[in-house]
Amino acid sequence: MTVEGIVLDAPDANELAAFYQRLLGWTVVEDKPDWVKLGAPDGGPGLSFQTEQNYARPVWPSTPDRPQMSVHLDIQVDDLDVAGTHAEKAGATLAEFQPQAHVRVYLDPVGHPFCLFL
Repeated sequence: MTVEGIVLDAPDANELAAFYQRLLGWTVVEDKPDWVKLGAPDGGPGLSFQTEQNYARPVWPSTPDRPQMSVHLDIQVDDLDVAGTHAEKAGATLAEFQPQAHVRVYLDPVGHPFCLFL
């Protein structure tokens, strides 16, 4: 068995894929109605996006009876400040709750948390 990729639901697969393309610099390798896949430049698992009409934005940090994140991405960076500025320019928002000093949690445009870490 091989993990081929990670799939994130979104109200619009194309819009969320465009955000991650700006953030990561990856290329689109598959573009179908309601489905977009970005390819990792090193040949590792890709990142895909599918349109979910009933998408509910997750809450970070989680709270009872609210949509919780089901997955998050950990992205290693060389400089948190530089990477954070880049993420915000791409369309991310710094999360209010930050659990650790060497990790910064951001939210993508539809609320999926992702972590930048050294």
